[in-house]
Amino acid sequence: MTQPNGIHHVAFMAADIKKHIAFFSDVVGCPLVALFDMHGVPGGLHAFLRLSETSYFSIVQLPDVDKIPIQLGVTHAGRGEKPSAAGTLQHIAFGVGSEDALIAMRDRIRGNGVNVIGPLDHGFCKSIYFAGPDHMTLEVATPVRGSIDPKRWIDPSVLERAGISAAEAERFKAPAPYSGPSPAPQPAYDPSKPHMPYPLEQYKQMLATPDEIITKVASYVEPPVPA
Repeated sequence: MTQPNGIHHVAFMAADIKKHIAFFSDVVGCPLVALFDMHGVPGGLHAFLRLSETSYFSIVQLPDVDKIPIQLGVTHAGRGEKPSAAGTLQHIAFGVGSEDALIAMRDRIRGNGVNVIGPLDHGFCKSIYFAGPDHMTLEVATPVRGSIDPKRWIDPSVLERAGISAAEAERFKAPAPYSGPSPAPQPAYDPSKPHMPYPLEQYKQMLATPDEIITKVASYVEPPVPA
């Protein structure tokens, strides 16, 4: 099956990258493993803190971010049950492997002077909730009672309210394997599809450029510190 196998990294924006690094290292306990000039982005800084051997928490600092206002209900949700603009990250939940580890995380965070709510039991997981720098909405969760059973957790009445038919629900529960060509050709530009907001002509030129050329001119392989 062709599908993602986890999260490699989630990146948050920061006006003060040191403030974020200190919080997620000292308070949350994630080791800083990388901090470098953001590849191809003048003035940008990029940090990575390790969650596991294959998963990271990332922080980006760009010039003048501190001049962009935070607006609860628009740019940020602020709480797990509050709205933010479509396409924004409503909240992020870090994972731990046991209820004991969840309580240990609660105690670590509180021990660093940060308030924590919970744990709350959601049936398939237990969670604690707290705030991070710049009104981040944060959670730590641990699985309970085994894996999520779609038969018990996909509510037919909610499918209806979401506009999902029974046939669509079956398709979404068992995505079809990819059976097309590899390498797959770049599709023609279709304005009805999702697109990155580059200037249109530049974007079309990028789409028309062979993959191997994009890889060659836009890759940064060596770490910033010589061996």
